[in-house]
Amino acid sequence: MIKRFIFSFLIVSIAFTATAQDAAQLHETARTFMRQADYANAILVLNRATKLDPKNIEILKDLGLNYYFSKDYAKALEIYKPLLDRPDADDQCFQVAGDIYLATDNPKECEKVYKRGLKQFPQSGALYNELGELLWAQKDYTAIKQWEKGIQSDPGFSKNYYNACKYYYFTTDKTWSILYGEVFLNIEPSSTLSPEIKNILLESYKKLFAEANLENEKNNPEKNAFTQAFLQTMNKQSNLAASGINTESLTMIRTRFILDWFTDFGNKFPFKLFELQRQLLQEGMFDAYNQWIFTAAQNLPAYQNWINLNANEYNELTRFQRGRIFKIPSGQYYH
Repeated sequence: MIKRFIFSFLIVSIAFTATAQDAAQLHETARTFMRQADYANAILVLNRATKLDPKNIEILKDLGLNYYFSKDYAKALEIYKPLLDRPDADDQCFQVAGDIYLATDNPKECEKVYKRGLKQFPQSGALYNELGELLWAQKDYTAIKQWEKGIQSDPGFSKNYYNACKYYYFTTDKTWSILYGEVFLNIEPSSTLSPEIKNILLESYKKLFAEANLENEKNNPEKNAFTQAFLQTMNKQSNLAASGINTESLTMIRTRFILDWFTDFGNKFPFKLFELQRQLLQEGMFDAYNQWIFTAAQNLPAYQNWINLNANEYNELTRFQRGRIFKIPSGQYYH
């Protein structure tokens, strides 16, 4: 009797394991179709995977996502709504569900879902970013509070820096479009959004040095201690901007800035971005780095020419960027 029970248990276990393996294999096949943007085939395969493993949330998430990409929003919502009540739901579930509501022109329900998600996942940079973009589309400029909260809560998520950079560029702010823009470039150096941000960085430096003396900005009581320190240190470089802002002048300005910053404020305000700039200076890559940002923004053919003439420096910087992950530590939020 016991032998028969053990034999039956083994048969059931083997069958369950085989089913799980089959579902996992189908899931991987579907993800290959997803990477090829073949959503119809991905849906076909995922529907079969759900028959084998109906409670697998990762398979269900991908199935709903493919319906969303295929613009079958009713089907996508049918899958995602129940997921929001599951104990194993993650922040992505709320993000995608909100996006589906937005795609069906239901911004109120979209906002509810994002906010519900943030109650459960208050560290989700993606949800703060999505909520900020929703508010911005409604011309609600409190969107910046969401992007700032996303930067503070999840400093490794790039899109909040991107949106905050653009927001501050169109205000009177002369500091945070520069800092947030450059942080974004280092988190995502190969992003399709990088050319836009490089241009904003170049123009932001022109705005910063439009006045010969930055002391008035520094002494503005609305500026916090970090911002005042940044402006004070930049003001020391003002004479270097007298002939205009370009890659050469910015390389000199930023080099002097880093040397002065670590003399006066490096210990008081540790900041990963400035530590990166100092490392690039020490390792002889700072000129290539500034060419990558500013010459590429100012004159793309000139940058290509620079690459042709400085292939070793370009390749060294590229290897460096590909070989590391840039992230601001959570304790370095100064805004």
